[in-house]
Amino acid sequence: MPVRTMKQLISLSILFLITLLFYSCDRDDPPAVITRPSNITEYNQVSEGLKDYYTQPEYFDMGVAIPASFVDNTIKAGLIKRHFNSITSENDMKWSSLQPVEGTFNYTNADKIVSFAVENGLKVRGHCLIWHNQSPSWIFSDGASSASKELVLQRLRTHITAVMTHFKGKVYAWDVVNEAIDDGTATYRASKWYTTCGEDYILEAFRAARAADPAALLIYNDYTAIDPVKRDKIYNLLVKLKEEDLVDGVGLQGHWNISYPSNPLINDAFSKYSSLGLEIQITEMDVSVYTSNSVPETEYTAETEEQLAIAYGRFFISFRLFRDPITSVTFWGLADDRTWLDNFPVTGRKNYPLLFDTNLNPKKAYFEIIDF
Repeated sequence: MPVRTMKQLISLSILFLITLLFYSCDRDDPPAVITRPSNITEYNQVSEGLKDYYTQPEYFDMGVAIPASFVDNTIKAGLIKRHFNSITSENDMKWSSLQPVEGTFNYTNADKIVSFAVENGLKVRGHCLIWHNQSPSWIFSDGASSASKELVLQRLRTHITAVMTHFKGKVYAWDVVNEAIDDGTATYRASKWYTTCGEDYILEAFRAARAADPAALLIYNDYTAIDPVKRDKIYNLLVKLKEEDLVDGVGLQGHWNISYPSNPLINDAFSKYSSLGLEIQITEMDVSVYTSNSVPETEYTAETEEQLAIAYGRFFISFRLFRDPITSVTFWGLADDRTWLDNFPVTGRKNYPLLFDTNLNPKKAYFEIIDF
């Protein structure tokens, strides 16, 4: 090619690039794509939800506890599918729901939740196999007499084996034993399980669970698990279970409030539990707007909403800091229109502990925890 022609081509190319640059600068920039909304208007313009911001493996699953009735509610089912990739049954997998009468199992509601999860690609956490509440009285009876330790443990094994076999391959993790540790000076809660069987009921529950579904993650679950005294007792139990390879993780319920716990308390607990090489799951997250049982019902004001957002924000700072051991965060309820805290610990005191309000709209707390 002649040299003159090459120079002409280069000149034309430079002229084209300059023209393109001026043309581009003369146009208005296209509107920014909203991926992390900061208000309801922006929220309604996008389809992303919590699970899209907290993705595995960098972060953790986002879950919600629901009753079976939510599956049939189109709006609530849509909200679940948008924001969560994990589901826990609030009550339908507890002993009193699954086997209210000895030998008679009823899986209708639990199966409904599991089917919804399977159809929509959501994981399922099983909650819970053994608990001091919602355990039918027949477990501890033998006719007119009290059941022996051997009979109670036999019933425990039978129940766990039947339930976990029924859901095998569909429930990836189980809260095997719930709330076995005492809140006071004793090591274990003086429940009917403990007074009848001693510590053995905990060990036997985990042994039966491991045998029933070796692939399932086995979790010990409790509240106030960040309190140093209770934390250390839970830790010692986990050490004992780990010695037999019976536990895979610890569940911290996360029933907290706008002023408690502090981040140092949370972080110390996370550090101690994770030192065992176990997974950490936040299993029952809700944040009460009341700081004590004596606080009367108050109106949900803008100030209250701001306090709730600040609390959620700092809790999630700790969650993100410990994102390696934390594998799941589950909210105990979908929205403020239905929360167990309306009747606990104070009956009839309306509470507002979740990320979505009574109309199922996101609150400031929602926008706070996705702003990172």
